[in-house]
Amino acid sequence: MAWHDVCSTKKIDEEDVIRWDIGERTFAVYHGIDGNFYCTDGLCTHEQVHLCDGLVMDFEIECPKHNGLFDYRTGRALRAPVCEHLGIYQTKVEEGRVLIFIE
Repeated sequence: MAWHDVCSTKKIDEEDVIRWDIGERTFAVYHGIDGNFYCTDGLCTHEQVHLCDGLVMDFEIECPKHNGLFDYRTGRALRAPVCEHLGIYQTKVEEGRVLIFIE
């Protein structure tokens, strides 16, 4: 269980997402329209496609393969074909850096 330094806050534009990998795991890190940063699992629960290639709209990420939709603040699946929610991870900003807590 530890905090991990992901990137500078300037690396992720507002209403955008980046991919971040650590070991064998992939995450998606978002800069919300509210100015906050969020983190979810990086692969769609439907067919394991990287969400970083998807479209961010407001607080939602659309999977680039089959257009499944998730709320990236809660991980909740919002539109078929996805029905399984994403894992979410605590984030914080310190000294202009985005940090993610991973257990």
